[in-house]
Amino acid sequence: MFKKVLIANRGEIALRIIRACRELDIRTVAVYSEADRSSLHVRFADEGVCIGPPQSNLSYLDPKRIIAAAEVTNADAIHPGYGFLAENADFAEICQSCKITFIGPSPEMIRNMGDKAKAKAQMKEAGTPIIPGSDGIVTDVQEAQKIAEKIGFPVMIKASAGGGGRGMRLCFSPDELAINYETAGAEAQTCFGNSELYLEKAIVGPHHVEIQLMGDKFGNIVHFGERDCSIQRRHQKLLEESPSPIINPDLRARMGEAAVLGAHSVNYHGAGTVEFLVDQSGKFFFMEMNTRIQVEHPVTEQVTGVDLVKEQIRVAAGEKLSYGQSDITFSGHAIECRINAEDPEKDFRPCPGRITSFHVPGGLGVRVDTAAYAQYEIPPYYDSLIAKLIVHAPSRQDAITRMRHALEEFVIEGIPTTIDFQKKILSDPGFIEGKFDTSFVDRFLEDRKKAEGAGVKT
Repeated sequence: MFKKVLIANRGEIALRIIRACRELDIRTVAVYSEADRSSLHVRFADEGVCIGPPQSNLSYLDPKRIIAAAEVTNADAIHPGYGFLAENADFAEICQSCKITFIGPSPEMIRNMGDKAKAKAQMKEAGTPIIPGSDGIVTDVQEAQKIAEKIGFPVMIKASAGGGGRGMRLCFSPDELAINYETAGAEAQTCFGNSELYLEKAIVGPHHVEIQLMGDKFGNIVHFGERDCSIQRRHQKLLEESPSPIINPDLRARMGEAAVLGAHSVNYHGAGTVEFLVDQSGKFFFMEMNTRIQVEHPVTEQVTGVDLVKEQIRVAAGEKLSYGQSDITFSGHAIECRINAEDPEKDFRPCPGRITSFHVPGGLGVRVDTAAYAQYEIPPYYDSLIAKLIVHAPSRQDAITRMRHALEEFVIEGIPTTIDFQKKILSDPGFIEGKFDTSFVDRFLEDRKKAEGAGVKT
């Protein structure tokens, strides 16, 4: 087992990793930018190293600064968390060359799965159902038009190196495809340094369902069931739950088997997530694979009782999984709400600033993952996540009720947040009945706007 782990991240995920390391009797090193000197992950780690100014590219995204901090503190492993360098194959390679364990899959796995077109081809070869589309990268708009005519509109343009909705455009006609092709490529180049695009058939009204995996370095891979991430805006997840209200045991087993089969095809090890779209008839299609721990991993932890971060560290240290697929059981229902420093009334504009009052909810089945506190300053340089509120209850209806009460009890003053918006989602009849898909939030916002225009209070 590692003696000291450097955490190449910040905020709630850094705290989450610190807690896992403590239970494994591992010392921790926090790295931080000048904007994060007063952050809780700095306070609770065993050591702290300032790695630069507030800008991410000069601190958390600078491999040289991260490696230097690991070397001066004699850390023998680096946990990247999610975001920043978590899916950076070059960084994982640098760690290898410096004899520091990267807590994640190999650089080759990250490269293969990080390139969405290559990942799709790999999964197709492994027998995992994929969405009809281009065979790899599309070279120009003329080729895109030919493929679209073959598979039929609507189609989705996607950035090969993309994620989080960047470089994605939904097109319903040849004219829309012609307009969006160039803008999607330009956005992909700006966000990822890679303008390559591929094309997929757009699945209308799908659920976004992902399968959580864990693999060791001995070829053992298990899945931990699914998370439904369909409540999202602009491809950014807002609320996740497990199990999915549309997945039955047979479909769960088939999706889990497909995800594990695909992971085996690349000899995957570490924590990973295979993301699928499930259409209205129950057919599922591979979308992408994330080679890291996910923001929403607590949902799975609550229904399986498995500490995924500890398992991730154990397999990185060379330990075998201590369980097989038949040992993974599921209990109850879990929901996670992401609480962001955003103003839903102003198109979810990020609202950094000082939190003047902060009170987290509690009680049976309530978990809050956060690094915020009263008088904490939300910096403008990073994402707007303040906290993740997770509840667990015997049934989905009980979990919805528990989440509503927990949101009522959650007090954050001084800045706008998404708490009230989440409460409205939890009270919507369509959500309560499980009748939603990935376009649910867009329709929900449109209905609210129409109601307000008609003078109806929402």
